[in-house]
Amino acid sequence: MPSDRVLSRFSMSLPAGVLRGVGKMNVPLYRASRGRLFATWGRAPVLLLTTTGRRSGQQRTAPVVYLADGQRLVVIGSNAGNERAPAWALNLKDNPACGVQVRGQRRQLHARVAEGDERAELWRKMNDQYAGFDDYDERTSRDIAVFVLE
Repeated sequence: MPSDRVLSRFSMSLPAGVLRGVGKMNVPLYRASRGRLFATWGRAPVLLLTTTGRRSGQQRTAPVVYLADGQRLVVIGSNAGNERAPAWALNLKDNPACGVQVRGQRRQLHARVAEGDERAELWRKMNDQYAGFDDYDERTSRDIAVFVLE
């Protein structure tokens, strides 16, 4: 298995459009296999996150690395350190209602942005699981949102 450093460097080398395209290809394979395929990025687990498009009103689904923190799930809007936040993060800020699929299990949740000490602690936990987030943070000048899904 490649190291987190190799995976983060690889994902940062991809143009934003290619990164989106890879994610779009991942979604039907993850769904069809009930999360047996493409369920990890390195050591980190991946879920499917469904949000409502802030302009289109259409349901949009993206694969996202997550952390299970008790009953809640944590996701980070890093977009591999690109200057623009991922569309799903902007969608969650506009409409926090979302759906997730973890392996074969689906549920509806509500998102909020973590702040202050909570954000710092969740960032640390996410980086313990996948160290690429610090690389992404170094690459961008924007504040990367940490979302708690409850």
